[in-house]
Amino acid sequence: MSGWTTSEGSFKSWDGTELFCRTWKPAIPSKKALIVIHRGHEHSGRINQQVEDLGLPDFWAFSWDNRGHGHSPGERGHAGSFYHLVKDLNAFVNHVSREYDLPIENMAIVANSVGAVTASTWAHDFAPRIRAMVLAAPAFRIKLYVPFALPGLRLLQKFKAKATISSYVKSKMLTHDREQAKKYDDDGLITKGIAVNVLLDLHDTSTRIMNDAGAITTPTLILSAGSDWVVKNSAQRTFFKGLSSPIKRMEAYPGFYHALLYEKDRQKPLLAGREFILDSFNSEIDRSFLLKSDRGGFTKTEYDLLRQPPSLLKAAAFSTQKLALKTIGRLSQGINVGWKAGFDSGKSLDYVYENTPQGKTILGKAIDRNYLEAVGWKGIRVRRQHIEACLEKTIRKVAESGTPLRILDIATGCGRYVLNVLQRTPDMNIKALLRDYDPQNLAAGRMLAEKMGLTNVTFEQGDAFDPDSILAANPRPNIAIVSGLYELFADNEMILASLRGIAGVLQPGGYLIYTGQPWHPQVEMIARTLTNRDGVPWIMRRRTQAEMDELVKKAGFEKTEMEIDSWGIFTVSVAHRVDN
Repeated sequence: MSGWTTSEGSFKSWDGTELFCRTWKPAIPSKKALIVIHRGHEHSGRINQQVEDLGLPDFWAFSWDNRGHGHSPGERGHAGSFYHLVKDLNAFVNHVSREYDLPIENMAIVANSVGAVTASTWAHDFAPRIRAMVLAAPAFRIKLYVPFALPGLRLLQKFKAKATISSYVKSKMLTHDREQAKKYDDDGLITKGIAVNVLLDLHDTSTRIMNDAGAITTPTLILSAGSDWVVKNSAQRTFFKGLSSPIKRMEAYPGFYHALLYEKDRQKPLLAGREFILDSFNSEIDRSFLLKSDRGGFTKTEYDLLRQPPSLLKAAAFSTQKLALKTIGRLSQGINVGWKAGFDSGKSLDYVYENTPQGKTILGKAIDRNYLEAVGWKGIRVRRQHIEACLEKTIRKVAESGTPLRILDIATGCGRYVLNVLQRTPDMNIKALLRDYDPQNLAAGRMLAEKMGLTNVTFEQGDAFDPDSILAANPRPNIAIVSGLYELFADNEMILASLRGIAGVLQPGGYLIYTGQPWHPQVEMIARTLTNRDGVPWIMRRRTQAEMDELVKKAGFEKTEMEIDSWGIFTVSVAHRVDN
């Protein structure tokens, strides 16, 4: 290739899997980069043509082979889930940034088909501060020509967990360019099959991302193929319409087939992509408008509507559900705790963490088991795992400097996740100060710590939204935690005041571990049927990950890593205090 030096290698992804990757080094020294994601079935070797045709000689370019594709390991066409691919993208970007000293803020994404859905999901869930996304024929809805194909595939998966189906896509359905079609046909590394679980996950994740596209603020260009035999353009338009990106464009190319970056007249969409990317580097990334999302924006609109009476039909349905929860539902211990203490209370969460069905009679235990298996509660338990893992990792990082470890949790509940980590790290020089506003939570925490035999933890009352209260914490921590708190409050000024207090009390170079809830599939059901710790309807204003990260940044932190469950509900992030 002219202008670039190509090389091959590998990187270690989020689960330790070594995935094959390629690098295109520009002849011109540069701090700008393209992350290029290949189509479904394909591999990074097919990206050579795109890097050349895009014509950005002062950009690095990077791509990798999806697991189960090309030179990467794994059963052909398979992955544990579609979300594994999203987390691979996040791991790859962090690898590139770290190994080549390239800021994520100086990266743009170019992605085609399934790869474009991967990029969109990553932008939604992880909220990376990238410059732009160019999404070519994103596969938010694949055309399945067989009647009742989706129900059939879901049934097949129940009987055969690792089922694979062969793609109906032929080269003549992808491009009018005979030379490119022949290259596709002759490429022995192209994987013809696709795992059923990945295909179903792709559909379900696409539904979530299309419905919640307003969470995405990344400048986005969608390139749509006018004669696409593979995916539905109507889904692309739905996604585009919902985007909150201040800069967004959608270009349609009549007569083009699905692989429009390999088409006869591909210079047209490639020119649009090149200009969009170059424009995105002409100004700094500014997400400060997100700080006012509590005053206006799509999550504020959702919040306001949830505080209004629902339609008569919905009101009847939710009233019936609430009545059932308040009567027969009380046979369940978990539901009973929720009604007494609030479904968002520390007591409720601690019960969910224990995950042991209890209740009056066999029916009560059965109801409780179903209650504990709600997707939100499953996500909560994954969140706890992520908090503990992030805390342990951060402890090890701070310990490397030889500094005595001091932990502060500003709203701990009973502190179970911190206590679990302290019990697993008895060899570390750690002292933890766990605070909460509720004396009952603190009493429960003390009992739990005593039961676990922990003597290096102190419990005290404190106000997590009072900066002066936080600043009074002694000794000053080098790790601060705020978990499950900010999600319960709609007002951003409260959150900023709390974060500034944390930034003020942290030792220089300290870390903040914080949680978020950018999405929830049951947000309306919760608002209409459940009550919070104050005994009023539990109505949440969702705070997107981009908004939460912007608040953290405003308070003087820089996010360094993040974990999220496979449903995209709960996040755990680690941020480093920036010393001004």
